[in-house]
Amino acid sequence: MTPSDASGNRWSDLDRPPLNAAALRRGLLRPGALWTSVDVVPRTGSTNTDLVASGGAEGAVLIAEEQSAGRGRLDRTWSAPPRSGLFFSVLLTPGPGVPAARWGWLPLLAGVATAAAVSRAAGVDTALKWPNDLLVTVGDEERKAGGILAERTGDSVVVGIGLNVTLRADELPVPGAGSLALAGAEVLDRDPLLRAVLRSLEEWYREWRAAGGDPALCRLQEAYATGCATLGRSVRAELPGGRELVGEAVAVDGDGRLVLATAEGVQEPVGAGDIVHLRPAGS
Repeated sequence: MTPSDASGNRWSDLDRPPLNAAALRRGLLRPGALWTSVDVVPRTGSTNTDLVASGGAEGAVLIAEEQSAGRGRLDRTWSAPPRSGLFFSVLLTPGPGVPAARWGWLPLLAGVATAAAVSRAAGVDTALKWPNDLLVTVGDEERKAGGILAERTGDSVVVGIGLNVTLRADELPVPGAGSLALAGAEVLDRDPLLRAVLRSLEEWYREWRAAGGDPALCRLQEAYATGCATLGRSVRAELPGGRELVGEAVAVDGDGRLVLATAEGVQEPVGAGDIVHLRPAGS
C-alpha cells in the first residue's frame, strides 16, 4: 500500500483534494432522511470495524480518506493511496418489519445502488459480478473497481463500500483491478460521486424495507439480475472447504444465491464462495 505523505499535509496531492465533511453534512443530513451523521477521518484501519465499535444510530456514515486495514470478502485486504477512492461504511437497521432471513440481500442491494449511481454520476458503464463486486471496462477488459462487505452487528448491518476513483495503472494493487479514471469516467470528483451513491442507496433501502425485504416485490431481484455480468456465463465457484463447482450461471434466486446449471443437468444454488468467470460475456 502507498504510505501517507510524510508531511501529513492533506493538500499534498492537488489532484486528490480532501472531502469536505461540513459540505457533505449540509447536503445529506436533512429532516426525514435516512442519513443521521456523516463523519470523515483522515485515516483508519477499517471503517466497518470503527462503525461497529461506535454503537451509532441507523444512518450513520463513516468515510476514511485512507484505510490501512480495509477488508473485502473472504478476508481479502482493500488498500489504495490516500484520497484515491471512496472508502466508507453505513449502519442500517432493517427493523422487525424485515425478516432476518432477508438481510442477506443488503450487500446485493448496495451493489445495485452503487452501480446505478456511478453509472449516472460518472458517465461510465458498470456491471456487477456476483455477489457484490463492481466492474468497469478498461480497454476491452472487465476490471474490478469496487467491492462491498456487509457484516451483522446485533440488530443492525454495517455495509462497507470501497470504490477506486483516481487510481492510476502504476498504483493498482493487483493486475485485475481497475478504477473510474482508467475506465474513462467523465466525473472523478469524489464529492458528487459519494452523494450519488448514498442517495441511491437510500432510495433502494427504503423501497426494500417498505416491501418487507421481499426482493421480488421491490424489484431488487430483477434489477440485480439485469445488471449482473455473471449471469449467462460459464463460471467456476470456489466453495468453502475446497470444493469447486463449474456450470452456467442461470439465475439469482429469491435468497440472493447464484444458481448454476451443471453439465450433469442439475441446478445448484451457491450462497457463498468465490466466482471465476471462465469466458467473456457474449462469447
